[in-house]
Amino acid sequence: MEKLEIELKKEGKISRLTNRTFRFDERLKEGFFSANYFIKSQKIVALNAPNHIVTMQWFQRTEEAMLCGVDEAIALIHTFAHNPQDLEIVALNDGDLIKANEPVLKVKGRYEDFGFLESVIDGILARRTSVATNVYQVKKVAGKTPVFSMADRQDDYFTQIGDGYATYVAGIDRVSTDAQGLWWGGKGMGTMPHALIQIAGGDVCKAADMYLKTFPNEKVTALVDYHNDVVRDSLILARHLKHRLNAVRVDTSKALIDHYFDDKDTSGFDPHGVCKELIYALRKALDKENFKEVKIVVSSSFSKEKIEAWQKEGVPVDMYGVGTFFVNNMTCGFTGDLVELDGRDEAKEGRINTPSSRLKKVPYPIY
Repeated sequence: MEKLEIELKKEGKISRLTNRTFRFDERLKEGFFSANYFIKSQKIVALNAPNHIVTMQWFQRTEEAMLCGVDEAIALIHTFAHNPQDLEIVALNDGDLIKANEPVLKVKGRYEDFGFLESVIDGILARRTSVATNVYQVKKVAGKTPVFSMADRQDDYFTQIGDGYATYVAGIDRVSTDAQGLWWGGKGMGTMPHALIQIAGGDVCKAADMYLKTFPNEKVTALVDYHNDVVRDSLILARHLKHRLNAVRVDTSKALIDHYFDDKDTSGFDPHGVCKELIYALRKALDKENFKEVKIVVSSSFSKEKIEAWQKEGVPVDMYGVGTFFVNNMTCGFTGDLVELDGRDEAKEGRINTPSSRLKKVPYPIY
């Protein structure tokens, strides 16, 4: 997307992203990604019952979901439908909060022109809305504490671009890859993985020195759980780097108990993984040696529920890293239904053409 378009989008001066934003696979035109029975239905209708005007409506069943994927779905229709200029489209906007069973998109026109795209649109709306909803829920409970997306490693790399856009729509612009920022102009962030410490022979100070030698204008955010001794290694690193240490990141596996607890009674809590007792101890140790400016970043299996509990208690966390909860948690499944035929209601039992004053007409073209 062009820089100007990004800025206009942020300022609300254009209503939607455009066909130029999305990099569609040309095989969509041939129905390669459509359910086969939609392809057959398109041919049957074109040969035996053409030119009927139908209305297709999309909705989902989750309360207070954050809608995403509408711009992409509209661009898809305008790019691959037959005679897209003849279609009437009304829709909500990416980022709108929606209710269960609320229509988010309606398309009116000849079935043979666009019906074959139904299942592809279902998938776009389901994926983008699920990710945006998950991010929105985490943002809501995290409050003013920043959150960054580590979701690049949780799914096929092809999902990164769309997932990154959904993450941005829901309010998070800290992502780990450039791909996640492609549609909104963002860039990936981060410093060192465990692999760099391993190459440094397990010496976190040496790894940090190599990082600073390569990127001298940056401060370091260092992983400190390589030896499963978070408090000890954080202090060693802070004494070594001093003001050049920005933050330490605790990423302890749920299968492990940090060595800090080796000589301590853990009968009153679960000491596995990144537990709050470990973070309290880490903050206390850093503050005691006057490293109060060193921030604490946590990651590894953080969900909305865990973040909400920690925030309510006031666990001293400066940033949360979230991955799996964002993208491997499909909470919003969409359905497309035909609800109108030649100007009259016609739908399967249980479906109606649901009225909505929130749906707005989408012009063709959208750019």
